[in-house]
Amino acid sequence: MDEHGSANHASLNHSSPEPEKPAPGKKKYWIWAVILVAVGLFVYWAVVSNHGQNAQPSATVRRAFTGPVTVTTATAEKGEIGVYLNAIGTVTALYTVSVTSQATGVITDVHYKEGQFVRKGDPLIEIDPRPYQAQVVQAEGALERDQNVLAQAQMDLDRYKDAWARNAIPRQTLEDQEKIVKQDEGVVKNDEGTLRYNQVELTYCHITSPITGRVGLRLVDPGNLVTASATTTLVVITQMQPITVVATISEDSLAEVMSQPRHGLNLPLEAWDRANLHKIDTGRVTSYDNQIDTTTGTLKVRGTYANKKSELYPNEFVNTRLLVKTLHDQILLPSSAIQHNGNQAYVYVIENSQATIRSVKTGVSNEGMTAVEDMNAGEVVADSSFEKLQNGSKVVISKTALPDSNEETTP
Repeated sequence: MDEHGSANHASLNHSSPEPEKPAPGKKKYWIWAVILVAVGLFVYWAVVSNHGQNAQPSATVRRAFTGPVTVTTATAEKGEIGVYLNAIGTVTALYTVSVTSQATGVITDVHYKEGQFVRKGDPLIEIDPRPYQAQVVQAEGALERDQNVLAQAQMDLDRYKDAWARNAIPRQTLEDQEKIVKQDEGVVKNDEGTLRYNQVELTYCHITSPITGRVGLRLVDPGNLVTASATTTLVVITQMQPITVVATISEDSLAEVMSQPRHGLNLPLEAWDRANLHKIDTGRVTSYDNQIDTTTGTLKVRGTYANKKSELYPNEFVNTRLLVKTLHDQILLPSSAIQHNGNQAYVYVIENSQATIRSVKTGVSNEGMTAVEDMNAGEVVADSSFEKLQNGSKVVISKTALPDSNEETTP
């Protein structure tokens, strides 16, 4: 009995081994799985709780985007547009004269007023002329004396010629008298030169404007002593009409400019104020520099302006626009109607009260207009409310400008 029981017990233990214990790594996986499930349940509960609180505002926003959008429109037109080169220019006067004294004396009168516009030959400053007038009188006296000496010598020569004809005098006497006449003629010429020199010096006492232009601030007053050897400036005159502007163009654009008729001379060059809001004047290109500036890679160009309103002042900085050429038969749209997504330009074409996105290729822009391709003249595009528009949006066209606003409105 015991033997059989022991055998059966041993057999039972051999056929039913003890269960294996799970590896330690598997316990960690079960723990992380339970944690992830708990976190997921928590997030789901939070989303469901907030959904009831925010359901009404979300519906309002959706209604704002799904309703018709009020927009203003622009129509594509066929026309011409200019190709311009923009640069900064400096107003430069053709002539600027700093007047100095060529006579020594006391200033007796100043005829000009500060900032006055004067013409060539107008009186500016008077210097005491009396010393120079006295020199002129002296020169006139010397000339008159020597002219009479010459006349006397000439009469003696005529007598000697008559005597020589009758063989009354030797030939040497006649020849000596001829030389005396020549000497007296030289003295008279010298006196005439001295008189003219003194007369020129006298004119220096009466200073007139050498050019037509505008005078600057007054630099001298009556009673001041000026000298001919000094470099003191008495008055500065700047020509205002015409006037020039010196601008620069990039060497990369030089070939395009020089390919125009007359190598770019006579091209229109506009001058604008610093804010680019007011066009001051339009001139013409009259010259180019003979070399490119290696430090900036630019070439200087000079334009000449009539400056009838005297709005261009010397040394003033202005913005310039050089019209290189004009493109014709271009499809033009307002630049404000063209949207960009990176390097891609597109517009919202309006047709049957619906907005459709269309990619376009942009070209030259000028004065708020841009040349585009992939458009036809007469097509209508949206020009406002871009923050609300989507491809396929229904639109309502407004004829009045809409206020700038980024807020969503419920139609």
